[in-house]
Amino acid sequence: MKSNTVPRLNLAPKRRRPLSLSNPLDYLQLLGWVFFFPQALTWYVKTFGEEKALNSCKTWQERGEWWWASPVQLNFWFQGLLLTVFTPFVIALILNILDIPVTLAELSPGVAGSIIFGIVGGIGLGVEFGVMVSVAFSIAFFVATCVADTMLDTAGIMEGVMTGITFGVAGGLVGSVIGAALGVVGIVFFVSIIFIGIAFIIAFVIAGIALGIALGLTLGITFSLASDVQFSIAFSVGLVIAGGVALSRPEIWSIVTLLRSLSIYRLRFFSRVTLIPSALLSHQLSNWLSQDWNIAIYNLNQLLSYTQQFIPVVNAVNQTLDKLPDDLLFLRTAQLADNTFDWNLILYASASLSNKLKAEAIDGIFYLPDTWKRRLQSSFDTYPRLNTSAHAVAAGFWYLRQNKPDQAAMAFSKVQHLPHGTEMQQLASYLVIATDVEQLNDKKLTTALSVPDSPLLRPYTWAAITRLRSVVNNAQIVYQSYSRSARSLALNRALGELTNLLQEADQVPQAERGLIIKIAEIWREKLLTIVTDIGDVAYTEPVQNPYVAGDPVEGNLFTGRKVVLQQLEELWLMGNQLQSVVLYGHRRMGKTSILKNLSHVLGNNLQVAYVNLLNLGAVSQGAGEVLITLSDAISHTLSISPPKDDDLLSLPYPTFRRFIQAIGKQLKDKQGLVIALDEFEKIEELIAAGKLSPDFLGFLRGLLQMSPNIAFAFAGLHTLEEMTEDYFNPLFASVLPIRIGFFDIGETRELLANPSDDFTLDYTPDTLNEIYRLTAGQPYLTQLIGFQLVRQYNHQVFEQSRSRDPIFTPDDLTTVIQHTDFFAKGRYYFTGVWNQAAQDAPGQQTLLKILAPHFDGLTLSEIRRELGRQTELSSEAIEPAVNTLRRHDVVKCDVTAQSDATKWRIIVPLFRQWVLDNQCSTP
Repeated sequence: MKSNTVPRLNLAPKRRRPLSLSNPLDYLQLLGWVFFFPQALTWYVKTFGEEKALNSCKTWQERGEWWWASPVQLNFWFQGLLLTVFTPFVIALILNILDIPVTLAELSPGVAGSIIFGIVGGIGLGVEFGVMVSVAFSIAFFVATCVADTMLDTAGIMEGVMTGITFGVAGGLVGSVIGAALGVVGIVFFVSIIFIGIAFIIAFVIAGIALGIALGLTLGITFSLASDVQFSIAFSVGLVIAGGVALSRPEIWSIVTLLRSLSIYRLRFFSRVTLIPSALLSHQLSNWLSQDWNIAIYNLNQLLSYTQQFIPVVNAVNQTLDKLPDDLLFLRTAQLADNTFDWNLILYASASLSNKLKAEAIDGIFYLPDTWKRRLQSSFDTYPRLNTSAHAVAAGFWYLRQNKPDQAAMAFSKVQHLPHGTEMQQLASYLVIATDVEQLNDKKLTTALSVPDSPLLRPYTWAAITRLRSVVNNAQIVYQSYSRSARSLALNRALGELTNLLQEADQVPQAERGLIIKIAEIWREKLLTIVTDIGDVAYTEPVQNPYVAGDPVEGNLFTGRKVVLQQLEELWLMGNQLQSVVLYGHRRMGKTSILKNLSHVLGNNLQVAYVNLLNLGAVSQGAGEVLITLSDAISHTLSISPPKDDDLLSLPYPTFRRFIQAIGKQLKDKQGLVIALDEFEKIEELIAAGKLSPDFLGFLRGLLQMSPNIAFAFAGLHTLEEMTEDYFNPLFASVLPIRIGFFDIGETRELLANPSDDFTLDYTPDTLNEIYRLTAGQPYLTQLIGFQLVRQYNHQVFEQSRSRDPIFTPDDLTTVIQHTDFFAKGRYYFTGVWNQAAQDAPGQQTLLKILAPHFDGLTLSEIRRELGRQTELSSEAIEPAVNTLRRHDVVKCDVTAQSDATKWRIIVPLFRQWVLDNQCSTP
């Protein structure tokens, strides 16, 4: 059935402007709201009033200031007081016109008392409460007085013994009415704070009856002493008639029931005020829930917000959850819990609402001894039940909301067989540990967490728990490290994680949100208690430089390259066999660092034998000498004996092939070997020099297919990419190329700001942005700038004894870049790129000289004009040269905003500056 068969209810008041003090119709609407739509009072204040609630004011002075600063609420309250005064007089005037005499004495007490209640209630508890109490009590008191007078005029009151009996009955009835009145007031009051449900409202009324009987007796005695017994009894009966009907509203229930039975639109009629369940409403809601769960939940919230039909809503939810298939039970209950207006709906999806009402009714019988009450109530189970899957799931979410993760874990343990059951049980169990631990370095906090496999029912909650685990990891450093700087930084990171978690707590679902916030606040307090012990970082010795300029970065200093590592994980850890790859990119891009860190990143099941082919030297013994180097690296990695050198020199190919075959047989399932050959251009050089036979590449290709547990990782310059595109190349036809490019801005910032766990210096955001602009994310230059900045800081503070903040600014960056030492140290990168531009397509260096003076770049036609009289580069050679530089990540093309013209420019501004300073003056 289509979702549009379920109507979307809108039971909120249809009003677009505040009430006016001068409009009589607005007073009639307010009067109608009081008696026929009390929920509208709260809606009105929330819609048109101030966001700050009166309940947030702590003192009477703050409450008074709030009133004067809240004109909408003040006008609303004043309108209620005007209705309190004038409505009984209007009714009295109408009655007098109808020859039903009403005197001023019958009006004054109720009006005066109502005004007092309205003022005190409004100032103390809120405008909705004040308006409701004043208007309702004024009219109820007036009606009760009129009924009392009518009874005294039309019937005599029994005297003697019957007077005492009647007085007692009247007192009880007065108590009932006062309890009922308290119930009505309780509805409005609790709606304004949190709508706790009809079950608790009824319980509040019943409990109020016991107090009301005592108050009724007091009122009866007071009236007897002040006038006579007959008026006391009559007034009590009148108050019963006025108040009892106001609470149950049977006439409203009858009218709505009639309309629903007669009208073809019967599904749209709902009573606002009656507590009596509407006929067939539960069945109707059950049908809606079975047709469209989300729209039906919205409709349930409308009913909970703007009617008193809590019982039919509870029945419909219970009926629907009991019929849900197992694979939808957790999902649907979670959707209900995450979007419910009243959390008691989740409670009574597990607990018995009927038993709760019976227990509250027994508690309201004032004349029963407490021991009898407890004995009778013990026969009614009012706690969440775990006897069915639906009850257990709802109970788990309810206990999470009540900050009782231990009981939630027990409830979810009953339904671990259902989809998401294990996830929710693990979640509740971890929250138990996180709530109970006394020290954040407790090992249970790190060992207990195991995030289930996707898809997750609560992804935002698990993200929050992952942050909590990060806090624990940093807390370990705070508690265990001897370094003040390391402890201080770890503490700052932990507090930062908790602050971010609290700021984004609204993303966590409602059920566990309170627990997550509570845990974060407790943990923050624990960490703040040790702030004074750690203090600020004291720079008493030079800062250890964590940046590595030139050499490969290894261990904890290695950062970034998440995309590349993720690709390699997919190829090597998630497939049935290892895939050989080629990592290519221009010089100083971090290819060697990636290869050297593979074994640390990818786990123990994957062994990496790293070989830098530049260490081969001249190679006088041919293929055997190359294979000896490879065998030594493999045997060192796997802790096995290599083949004999003589065998490799005499029969290089068969000997090495048998060695690889033996290794493939020894490797167990899910174990693998990656042979990483860095600087692979060396092989091409040896073949070109005649030191290696051209069939060496064919031999390597045969090794690629020898074992599914063995793969090769070749790394080198962009020429490898060009080799992979050659279909006839015997080696690279079956390998996967992976480009190693520049860092993005996020990786650049991470590398600079967090090069190591105990790095104590910082950067301004402008400095980080400028470094990225100058380097374009080139890893070597980024490391070099960081290295020079730390070196400059140590020189200023500890050699020159200058006082400065431990934060790098754009001025610091300018000083470093303009120092001649910077370009001298970066010559390995600059000259490497320049020399590579002398290979392959001719004219690359000439193009770089032409582009260097132009920061924004040049079009191809502008490049041709710049060539002028130069004859060493023909017009036809420009495009091949440009395309080669583009493939090698030296230049890029940009489309200008003013036109569609494509401009070519040098990617790295620092390299452009080097070319301008060092090559453009060269003839």
